[in-house]
Amino acid sequence: MMIPDRIDHTKKLAKAQSANLLTLFNLSLGIIALVLIMSKHLHMSLLMIFLAALCDRFDGGLARKLDIQSHFGKELDSLCDLVSFGIAPAFLIFEGIMHHARILGLVMTIFYILCSAIRLARFNVTEFDGKFQGLPITAAGCILTLSYVGIHHLPLSVFLLLTFVLSLLMVSTFRVSKV
Repeated sequence: MMIPDRIDHTKKLAKAQSANLLTLFNLSLGIIALVLIMSKHLHMSLLMIFLAALCDRFDGGLARKLDIQSHFGKELDSLCDLVSFGIAPAFLIFEGIMHHARILGLVMTIFYILCSAIRLARFNVTEFDGKFQGLPITAAGCILTLSYVGIHHLPLSVFLLLTFVLSLLMVSTFRVSKV
């Protein structure tokens, strides 16, 4: 293979993987958020989750713009979203306040993560027609993450209820237009 051919081949590979790299950066930020939560740096984990949301906002658009959409990319995006907007926000709220509810807090945390997984699995097996079925996980994760700023001002029951409602909204059948 000649050098110009190799350069052209490398450009094609880079273009083909650019959206997936952004998706993997989303996952990396979600993992960093989890490490920060385990290290009791809860405030910093908020930033990581919101940066992950920014990556998630643009990875699909980049794939469409470059005409590089793939089934692999869709699956990868869902796996990354489960970490960044399912597990990380749930752990943040559990560690921040819901651990005080003991078993109920743990049950609500697990319920939120399970509903997140169900929501993503359903999205991956249905044809997208411009409307989401149920609340998108990124929105649910950002709402739950944002609620963290109220942990010193709101009762525990608010967080238990919010987590429960967001969980149900993710697996509900109402339709939401893509923004």
